[in-house]
Amino acid sequence: MTSDIAPLPHPDRGDLKLTQVLFALSDPERLAIVRQLAAGPLDMAQCHPSDAATPKSTKSHLMKVLREAGIIHNAAAGRGRRLTLRRDDLEARFPGLLACVLADTSDGTA
Repeated sequence: MTSDIAPLPHPDRGDLKLTQVLFALSDPERLAIVRQLAAGPLDMAQCHPSDAATPKSTKSHLMKVLREAGIIHNAAAGRGRRLTLRRDDLEARFPGLLACVLADTSDGTA
């Protein structure tokens, strides 16, 4: 069975821009999502910002910023969406950046 959900555009590895990645990671809610995805892929319904009561529209916007920056891959999976961290692409483009971001707990979101 194929999904009726349209694929979303994602930047190619070579098109990732440091300024966009840093901007996306600068928000505590988006950073909380990235930290969840560091443990492995999740369905969009399972992935939450630090406040689980965040409206769906806000959650969608958070995911869009992360996807457009090239930090996550958002793919159709059945009737929902599956999110994965683009760890290999980020490491190839910006070596060590993701490891530093995930290791830092000074913002209290870890």
